[in-house]
This record gives sequence, C-alpha cells and structure tokens, in this order.
Amino acid sequence: MRSMQLAEAGKPLQLVHRDPGRPAPGQVLVRVSACGVCRTDLHIVDGELPHLDHPIVPGHEIVGTVAEAGPGAEQFAPGKRVGVPWLGWTCGTCPYCLSGRENLCDAARFTGYHIDGGYADYALADSRYCFALPGAYGDAEAAPLLCAGLIGYRALLKTGAARRLGIYGFGAAAHIVAQVARHQGREIYALTRPGDAAAQALALALGAVWAGDSTQSPPAPLDAAILFAPVGALVPAALRAVVKGGIVVCAGIHMSTIPAFPYEILWGERQIVSVANLTRQDGEEFLALAPTIPVTTTVETFALEQANEALTRLRDGRITGAAVLLTR
Repeated sequence: MRSMQLAEAGKPLQLVHRDPGRPAPGQVLVRVSACGVCRTDLHIVDGELPHLDHPIVPGHEIVGTVAEAGPGAEQFAPGKRVGVPWLGWTCGTCPYCLSGRENLCDAARFTGYHIDGGYADYALADSRYCFALPGAYGDAEAAPLLCAGLIGYRALLKTGAARRLGIYGFGAAAHIVAQVARHQGREIYALTRPGDAAAQALALALGAVWAGDSTQSPPAPLDAAILFAPVGALVPAALRAVVKGGIVVCAGIHMSTIPAFPYEILWGERQIVSVANLTRQDGEEFLALAPTIPVTTTVETFALEQANEALTRLRDGRITGAAVLLTR
C-alpha cells in the first residue's frame, strides 16, 4: 500500500510503499477511501506535540470499508463502511475510563500519532473505537465529522445554554459546530484571521449574525466563546468579550503561550476550560445528530500524494472548510 509517512518533525511527509498488515484480535483492516486533514496533524508534523521516536502515518478522520476483520471484531463485517477517529485505544481500567472520562486516560493511544493513521491506502484500527457512519454522507463529506465535528460538539456542550456564542477561528470544526449551534437557536459571532474574507463569507452563509477579524471586538457581549484557533493571545481577548459568568472554551490540543492578563477580566465568575480528545459516547451522539439537522460539510479534496500541499495550505490559512485526502 501507499502511505504518507512522517520520519522527522518539521520535514515533509514521505511516500512509502509497504505491506498493510493483517488485523490482530479485535482489530479491523480498513481500506481507506478518505481521510480528513486536521490541525492536530499539523501540530504533529510541525513538532508542536512531543515527537515519537519512530515514523508515523498521520490522519485520524478516516473513512473506509472493512477489508478484513480480526477475531472478536465481527461487529464490522468486510464491506462495512466505518469511521476511525482520534481516540484509538484506552486502558479501560483507570479511574478516568471507569468514570466515563476515557478521553483523559493517561495510557490512551491516538490514531495518526501513536497508531498509524489514514494518510494511506489501508489502516489498522481497534474495532471498539470505530464508528458506523450515517449513510447520508459521502466519504469525503463524512471525514471531517470524525474530529472537527466531534471536538466541536464536545466544545459546544461545554458552553451550556449560552445564547450568544463567539467562535474564534472559522475552519473545519467551526463550520460544523456553527450549524449545530444555529439549529439550537443560538446566535453565532465568527472571528477569523484578519482579512480572511472566505471564512467570514462561509460563516455568514451558515447563519452567523456577524463575522469579523479576531482583532476586533464582537458587536454584542458574548455568553460564551469557543477558541479553535491555537493562538494564546485570543484567550484574554475572549475573556474581555464574554459577560460575567461567561465561559471560554479552548478546543485545540495545542495552543501558543497565553499571555498574562489582569485578573479583572477573569473576575465575575468567568471560566476558562479546555477540551481534551473525545469519548465514544460523544461520537455516537454527534453522528446520530448530524444528519437530522442536517449538518453539511464544506470540503476541499486532494490526492493522497498531495498531503504535504494540503498541510501547507492549512498552515497558511488557505483552506475553506476542511481539507480531505482521497485514496481512490
């Protein structure tokens, strides 16, 4: 099979041909058809997350069909379409796992980081962490649901009943969660990279009441804000934008250093919380909800061998919606 492999952080991915392997007990071998290109992949490639001591194939928004099921993975018969997300394995025995917080498991293994991911023709996955996918979505359109959608959904839950919601960074996750929030009757205020007219236009098309640069203050006080942009300086900006009792949700796995800020903008029972990974319950809830709204995804597709180009365009802010690699 073909795979786009990261051998060293900060260097381009390399096209490598190798054996796809056979599924172990509990695993499925997935014939990949589409894989989303996520900002977390970019953090791994750029070395902003701790680099592993071995080559890795990125990609954790995997859509494909089961080519072979190992013993104990009979729930996904060959030919079944599945999605493979970021959370690839947890211990199942620690206090976090036993209390429904498997996303915080210290021994967790993640797809495209600890486990070879979907920038390839095939991927091996633990069947317990795979999802059946709604039939309403094509392969490319379904891929962003598996991380951008899931993390956005978990972040939205953290905002409680907030009516006026600011979204900082309007990319893959934001364009999905905005649709869920609008379906719930919330007002959306989109704050993008300065001058990103395409992202602002997309936000307005998806029902935002206002869209502007992240250097601006929204025209109304916010009840909550979700930060998808990995820019620490946006945390104090968002704190200034939310009302007393408001919440700022940091939804990325990595963020640049948050600058010092005066206590007065936190005072008034404002909160800062982070979102870490996802749970399988998140996945089941969101994938059942998405087609009922219905959530639509805006995607730009690339051939597998164009993975480096897709990552570069994501890094430069030149992707509208979500980037997706196609293998066939």
